Amino acid sequence: MSSQARENILKKIHSSLDRATLPMPYPEVEGKNANDVFSDSGMSMEETFATEFIKLGGKFIFCENERQLLDEIHVLYDNMDWQQLLCAEPRLLKMFHQNKMEFVQPADPRAEGADACITDCEFLVARTGSVLLSSRQNLGRVASVYFPVHIIVAYAAQMVPDIADGIEGMKQRYGNDLPSMINLNTGPSRTADIEKTLVVGVHGPREVYCFLVMR
Repeated sequence: MSSQARENILKKIHSSLDRATLPMPYPEVEGKNANDVFSDSGMSMEETFATEFIKLGGKFIFCENERQLLDEIHVLYDNMDWQQLLCAEPRLLKMFHQNKMEFVQPADPRAEGADACITDCEFLVARTGSVLLSSRQNLGRVASVYFPVHIIVAYAAQMVPDIADGIEGMKQRYGNDLPSMINLNTGPSRTADIEKTLVVGVHGPREVYCFLVMR
């Protein structure tokens, strides 16, 4: 095929593509803040997050303070009859041990028989009920996905309205040195790849708890 013939074919392709260009589906929302697009439910961010998180299959617990957090973790451990509960966040682990909760042990990826693992998070995203995690957290690539149950402890100051706000918060926190992994977790792990049957806990924890400490 001559170069002229190839040129003519390319011109026809470009011309067809130009004519076939689809308009932007929702041009009225382009560039707008999510808060300007989605209707106001009248709920607080905490209520919105709890509602969406529970819809996704998560288990949500409000805690007025850290004392209530300690009590709730103790009750959960007893009720679930767990044998091994781990914690990946050093500050939380110290708090548990200072309050005589020695059954909470340091997180170790080699503890294959552990029942659950407690982590912190970067942010909670209210609108989608999602949790923003990163590799900057202790065992950040492992602790939230390796064990059967993931327990997140977060504080009210970590709540943001939308995903974009969480990403902006990450930029403010880390500047140009962003974590190598930023993960948005939305509910327990699930897949419907096998015969279109929904299975929970295939690629990560089968249960996710979130304890939100208000102060």
